[in-house]
Amino acid sequence: MRQASPAARAASATPKAPPGGDAAAALQHYYYRPDDLRVVGGEGVHLYAEDGRRFLDCSSGTFNLSLGYAHPEIVEVVREQAGRLIHVTSRFQTEPLNALVSKLAEVSPANLTRVHLKSASGSDANEGAVKIAQVHTGKSDVVTLFRGHLGQTLGMIGASGAAFRRAPFPSHLPGVVHVPDPHCLRCFYRQERATCGLLCVERINDFIDYASTGRVACVVLEPISGNGGNVVPPDGYLQALKELCEERGIVLVFDEIQTGFGRTGRMFAADHFGVAPHMMTFGKGLGGAGLPIAGILTEERLTGVEGHHINSTFGGNVLAAAAALKTLEIIGRPGFLENVRDVGAYVLGRLRDLAARVPFVQEVRGVGLMIGIDIVDRDGRPDPALTNHLAELGMDHGLLLRTSLYGHGNVLKVRPALIMTRQEADEMCDLLERLLLSVS
Repeated sequence: MRQASPAARAASATPKAPPGGDAAAALQHYYYRPDDLRVVGGEGVHLYAEDGRRFLDCSSGTFNLSLGYAHPEIVEVVREQAGRLIHVTSRFQTEPLNALVSKLAEVSPANLTRVHLKSASGSDANEGAVKIAQVHTGKSDVVTLFRGHLGQTLGMIGASGAAFRRAPFPSHLPGVVHVPDPHCLRCFYRQERATCGLLCVERINDFIDYASTGRVACVVLEPISGNGGNVVPPDGYLQALKELCEERGIVLVFDEIQTGFGRTGRMFAADHFGVAPHMMTFGKGLGGAGLPIAGILTEERLTGVEGHHINSTFGGNVLAAAAALKTLEIIGRPGFLENVRDVGAYVLGRLRDLAARVPFVQEVRGVGLMIGIDIVDRDGRPDPALTNHLAELGMDHGLLLRTSLYGHGNVLKVRPALIMTRQEADEMCDLLERLLLSVS
């Protein structure tokens, strides 16, 4: 007997709203209107729409579906755990949380021995990390990077490195010092990497001495900027930054919410770059197939902040913890991370070959399956309008794409699920080629 296609199975399993009925009524009540696309299911790297269309998701949801849609092992563990216990106050121990804490301590950089799982989101985790640094140093200021994206709370919007995110809000986290990011393609200091001496690190001393209160608690940054445009730091940048922090008694925090759990082809970007921060925040991909979980890893010396300062109601959710534990098991299997590195290198090579034929692509950059396509106008300037047009047009080519800086940036983000095969990588690159050549 012939099996139904994934699209047909998803459609038959999902009740449809009557045309013009429930959906039309619901649209009147959304705070902001969602896209017109109505999805009914997903499998692996593909998402299926109610009208029968299939899309290859280049963004793995919001970069949080590290194992793709409906991964069967995650589905099974969620079913089993939901039948026993979905949530309990994080005051108590549970088997999934104990096991997850132990596993996270095992796979993290060796200096990060303490695990805090009581964060409800990546934004919450980053804010918690700032609190921990402030308490332990007795200092207040936070250094972050231009273009950095640290979250959606009022505090983390203030710390993020883009003015348009802060513009609507009259109050911000005090003591934030924004410094130029290591964006070699558009170097703030107009330097060349071969001769710059990593001026972007050295000048942070000047920002601390002249633009801060002189009481800097922490530096918080994404090892590879996610929403800021997939900016990969040059060799030596993170090592030099850690040296600066240790010389000045500053806590170095890596926001690995987008880079963690295999995205770079290593468990963490810290492993890829060979730099262990003093603290690390995580989230997104740890849920495997979309379960919400986030937290903080710290050095032993940074423990002791009272729980009521950094705990959230849904932090340490048991159901999410069970999914996260299975996710770590899958990522840790022989060959998994090697496949991410191999497929990522293949995609990077194909897209760089394509860039040579597309005049508006200035650069393709990335590590593992965290890749960005830098879009420019005829004069070589960043072109957000064209970038957004390409993302919208991508749907006509069967692609789901996201752009940098919430549509204000000029980078198409290519971050499919980590389970992507070479065959699926060819499918994605073929579709991207058709998309880009259709415009050029």
